[in-house]
Amino acid sequence: MESSQSPRASATSADALPVTLPPAGRLGVRVELDPRDVDASLGPALRALVYEHKLVTFPECELTTREHIAFARALGEPQIYFQHNYHHPDHPEIFVSSNIPHDGKKVGVAGTGRYWHTDYQFFPEPLPLTTVLPRVVPSGERATCFIDMERVLRELPEALHPFVDGRARHEAKWRYKIQPCDVDKSITEILEEFGALTPAVTHPTVITHPVHGRKLLYVSRGFTVALEEWPPDVSMKALGELFDFVEHEAHVHREPWRPGRMLLWDNRQLVHMAAGGSHREPAESHRVGVYDGLPFYADEPRGRLAS
Repeated sequence: MESSQSPRASATSADALPVTLPPAGRLGVRVELDPRDVDASLGPALRALVYEHKLVTFPECELTTREHIAFARALGEPQIYFQHNYHHPDHPEIFVSSNIPHDGKKVGVAGTGRYWHTDYQFFPEPLPLTTVLPRVVPSGERATCFIDMERVLRELPEALHPFVDGRARHEAKWRYKIQPCDVDKSITEILEEFGALTPAVTHPTVITHPVHGRKLLYVSRGFTVALEEWPPDVSMKALGELFDFVEHEAHVHREPWRPGRMLLWDNRQLVHMAAGGSHREPAESHRVGVYDGLPFYADEPRGRLAS
């Protein structure tokens, strides 16, 4: 169904936006609004919508790189990713996933995110919101898959409850992608250098959303490497069981890609993974992460954009 309200009826409420709700049991909501029309006056309403529904999609349109950044800026502070080789050559706010040369030069990194994760989980201040805009979509079903971590926690088997009452350790070094500057380095040297740049961090295994107080499981196979309160062998076994339950097909929502169809989601509430497509076919997407001015979880000090 669609809202009958004007998109500018209230700039602070999700009711300000015209939406189409999915079938019962499906994740997310579609905003019937051109992303180019989203400005700072609509930012609070759009943030409220993504906090409530976790995933938001938009109609297909032809966004320029500047318009994509402007959309992200309406939501908060655009992220500049810590590794330069992912940057768009003219706009460092844009994280490029691409196997298409531009003017004969490699731009961005191909085949990103093909494992379950949440963005920047391996930093003390993870990334709250992510926007992704598919630019070139290969044949077949290219999609981003999502898992609702509120639902997973609610349905978690009793036998696993003791393992989510504490903190988990997260590392990025096992996901490092080799660059030209790594030629002549050993694997050990590469891991040591990247590990020094991204030392392991810990976060609560269950976090509390800073807006509505939902409890959310906060682990991922991509970055979570240990449960802090347990011996290594017990931790490894428990994490394997947790990941297997989290990633059960019944929990997975697939959001097919369409060129120019923007996706926006809340990293506190969802884990995601790139899926489908072929490494041999041209493919490109642009991501802009957003800091929303709130702590990532409720018991943390206030973060970026906070007053």
